Amino acid sequence: MRSVPAALLLLIASVPALAENRTTTGELIIDPPTLMALGFAWEIQGDDNRNAQVTIAYRKKGESRWSRGLDLLRLQNEQVWTRGAIDYIAPNMFAGSLFDLQEDTEYEVTLSLKDPDGVIGEAEKTVTVRTRAEPKPASGGHVFHVYPPGYDGPKQQPAFSGLLEAYYMAALGGDWSRASPPRVRPGDTILVHAGVYLSKHDHYSHEINSGFRTCCGTPWDGTYYLTQDGTPDKPIAIVGAGDGEVIFDGDGNTVLFNVMGGDYHYFEGITIRNTGTAIEAGMKGIAGAKGLTVKRVRFEDIGTAVHSDWSGSSGFYIADNDMLGREPLDSVFTWYAIEPWASRPDFAERAKMKSFYAVSIYGPGHVMAYNRVRGFHDGLDHATYGMPDDYPNTPRERLPASIDIYNNDVSVVHDNCFEADGGVRNVRVLRNRCFNAVLGAMSPQPILGGPVYFIRNVVYNAWWGPVKIHGEPSGIYYLNNTYVGELKQLTPVSNMHLRNNLILGQGTQPRVFSVDTFTNYSSSDYNGFRPNPGSKDAFAWNSPPFDETRNYYPEHKSTPARFPTIPFTRRVFPTLQAYSRATGQDRHSRVIDYDVFVNAPEPDFTDPTRVVAVDAVDLRLRKGSAAIDAGVALSNVTDGYLGRAPDLGAYEFGAPLPHYGPRPKPAAPALTRAGEAQAGQEP
Repeated sequence: MRSVPAALLLLIASVPALAENRTTTGELIIDPPTLMALGFAWEIQGDDNRNAQVTIAYRKKGESRWSRGLDLLRLQNEQVWTRGAIDYIAPNMFAGSLFDLQEDTEYEVTLSLKDPDGVIGEAEKTVTVRTRAEPKPASGGHVFHVYPPGYDGPKQQPAFSGLLEAYYMAALGGDWSRASPPRVRPGDTILVHAGVYLSKHDHYSHEINSGFRTCCGTPWDGTYYLTQDGTPDKPIAIVGAGDGEVIFDGDGNTVLFNVMGGDYHYFEGITIRNTGTAIEAGMKGIAGAKGLTVKRVRFEDIGTAVHSDWSGSSGFYIADNDMLGREPLDSVFTWYAIEPWASRPDFAERAKMKSFYAVSIYGPGHVMAYNRVRGFHDGLDHATYGMPDDYPNTPRERLPASIDIYNNDVSVVHDNCFEADGGVRNVRVLRNRCFNAVLGAMSPQPILGGPVYFIRNVVYNAWWGPVKIHGEPSGIYYLNNTYVGELKQLTPVSNMHLRNNLILGQGTQPRVFSVDTFTNYSSSDYNGFRPNPGSKDAFAWNSPPFDETRNYYPEHKSTPARFPTIPFTRRVFPTLQAYSRATGQDRHSRVIDYDVFVNAPEPDFTDPTRVVAVDAVDLRLRKGSAAIDAGVALSNVTDGYLGRAPDLGAYEFGAPLPHYGPRPKPAAPALTRAGEAQAGQEP
């Protein structure tokens, strides 16, 4: 057998692979449902020319009328790289979400793929998926009553002194603090009665130091280690009994509740104070919990409310909580040595961090909704983490997808109000309010392929601006946001799309809108911009030459610089008209000013530490403003708009405002007969 000449082998190797423009369909992946959203990913091969499209329609099971969702986002091997921590290539697929669905409801969903070049395989898929129900205590389980040490009034039985005596068969101190097995079982409820629960964690034994009455926590660190597993429909519930305030005081310890060893714990109606981390639910590479619920809990004088960066954590529900950190609420400050803060004589002292993030969690299916957050470094975060475990062979239960952050109210933070960092796809950041943030109110740092949706969010008095685009994220939608502040990037982005936003310059950066993108399929249109008066450098759109679909220049990985200079074609413009004419972007966008609002002047940064009260401005649209009827219809986003066309920004003129922060508490359901009958029984 003759060998192939080396010259011929070299010639064969130099011939580029033939493009495959047809689409071959693969598996349809259903991401974990949340209470109000469903996420999908459809794997494909081919479609090298990017002209395929996936539409999505949905209806409640049994109904006849179908509704449209946003078309799925096309992913095509976009690269995400961050200084040696992340080196990610997105898959070839379509991905996207349906949102604002009803909880605990079954939906029929049809996805249809079309490609002018042809489709190999199934071009349409119909599935039935159910949204999640809000977690609640189970009925029919045992009910245990907990009273504070020293309480000598009437008690409901079975009664226990301190939480751990109810949770475990005994709550012994000293060397016996780990000896007792759990008492609680899945579906049990511990009703905690009014009082202060404080463990003197620097005392050797509870019995000796509390008159031989077992108390509240372990003697060594004051931490409640809760290690029993509940189930999704039968959590282990720790609930305020409703007869007064229930306060768990950490006495200045490091961690108050540790649930890393127990799944499906449920906390509601208590106060947690005076501790470093209120609820520790997971540590990367070590252990963690699933199915944690934290509802209507007040956190005060804490470093962190809830933390887990264990990749196996999933399905957390953190809602209607009030979270108060240790940072001063009377001034806006930052940890980062930038002007105008760095030159202040008090910078070194005030930059010391007293509270980190209110919430930082990693993994799929999490919900953070209707929380009020004040006085932290960061607000509500998806943990950055790094590369997904064993990527690209990450187990699906450890892939950070399908994450919701909505209707939260965050103010006075050193850094970001909201972070979608480290999410892979179907991250939904909807209808949040952010005031008084310093370093980029909303962060996709990075997003690994996407999509992440930023929809109808409001940002005001954010010195750096409304977004922090860092880590070369890929797959971002900005839709119908009201962003007071310039849109500025730290690193380039891929596959980013903006529609119906209001973006208003506030004088802290020269350009009101500046985009660096590796992909020439990033897009922007139907926005309202307020350039800074007199700026000769108002708009920029920097990308590879327009005859290239994309270009991930080697320099973005080879340079040691933190913010590398990429050899884009630089395109800088003094006006919206010049920018639009040269780039083809924002052809239907318009110039607006602060008079589009009822009452929202340009933020005053003569004193950058000044706190603006959320009720001091009104970001609703003024009647007759240029932002009304200036948008484009977006399925599942602008449905039900009130005029000739959707309005720009977060608030549709004439529509009610969203509710931000904790909702009114509904009437407490009575325990079931089964639960009452079992209340006096030992498990």
